[in-house]
Amino acid sequence: MCYPNMANQDKPNHSKSNHFVKSEVLDDDHNPILHGLPDDVSKYCLALVPRSNFPAMGGVCKRWRCFIQSKEFVTVRKLAGVLEEWLYILTTDSEGKGSHWQVMDCHGHNRRSLPPMPGSGKAEFGVVVLNGKLLVMAGYSSIDGTASASAEVYQYDSGVNSWSRLSNMNVARYNFACAEVNGLVYAVGGNGLNGDNLSSAEVYDPDTDKWTLIESLRRPRWGCFACGFEGKLYVMGGRSSFTIGNSKFVDVYNPEKHGWCEMKNGCVMVTAHAVLGKKLFCMEWKNQRKLAIFSPEDNSWKMVPVPLTGSSSIGFRFGILDGKLLLFSLKEESAYRTLLYDPNAAPGSEWQTSEIRPSGLCLCSVTIKA
Repeated sequence: MCYPNMANQDKPNHSKSNHFVKSEVLDDDHNPILHGLPDDVSKYCLALVPRSNFPAMGGVCKRWRCFIQSKEFVTVRKLAGVLEEWLYILTTDSEGKGSHWQVMDCHGHNRRSLPPMPGSGKAEFGVVVLNGKLLVMAGYSSIDGTASASAEVYQYDSGVNSWSRLSNMNVARYNFACAEVNGLVYAVGGNGLNGDNLSSAEVYDPDTDKWTLIESLRRPRWGCFACGFEGKLYVMGGRSSFTIGNSKFVDVYNPEKHGWCEMKNGCVMVTAHAVLGKKLFCMEWKNQRKLAIFSPEDNSWKMVPVPLTGSSSIGFRFGILDGKLLLFSLKEESAYRTLLYDPNAAPGSEWQTSEIRPSGLCLCSVTIKA
């Protein structure tokens, strides 16, 4: 493989060959990434390295680290066909008083423990994947019984196995909807500093590290969720101050027209949701035994029964791996096996079971390809 032995980088060695490596590769940003090779070839070589070695590679030199952290690195790995899909699951600790991120590969093997999330402990924050990185946004923390909304945004980069601080959002919020669309991150609605119901919306551009306010929703909305389809942002579920109870309205934002439109065919009281392919999978609080599958092509919903596995009142959180939907139980049972739904399987064979399961109760999960 086209990279030096990482185990020897911290050992002092004054031999001629070691001095040559340091001067040509490590110390000068203007020198080639790999001596004797064009940068395009060098980048391809680095892109072939297994994902578990990214942090070690990032410690070699500044040029390697910057490349590993760039969007180009993910693009080159995608073109080379070596993207690895890992599942990041936020789980409760054994006593249920805290949480931590658990990382699994496509076989369900634990790959890594993430450093603790920076900042004060929060709840009802937003989680989005952007350019192969994990973004944790806003939320609220409770200090002496008083809840305080946050505008802080943190990013986890698996390339260097560390968190970094991004620009604050314009509006402190929690219990809001967020999603990535066309390489940008949107945050919509939620509750604000004083628990106020929000209609404001904003967008984050990673190239400028800047949040910009966009046109607000027609009505305040909170407890909702968002997803991206065909270059548009869909916001649904939750509650609105203009409706009695839970809202079935779907707010759709078109970035090209910089405006919102509205549909009346959404889901209410959604406890789990995930986008798989070109469809949205939801589970509603009132019906934990059916998957609600939304197709944006014709704005239609299809209901799929969920097989009985123990208690009929069991709840689920969703995960996605290898083009399949995982249903993680919210009820801890030693003999329980994770349900798996394969939308591409032959009729009658869509439901299977999987050995993949979190170490604790799943609070949320995201899939990162890098």
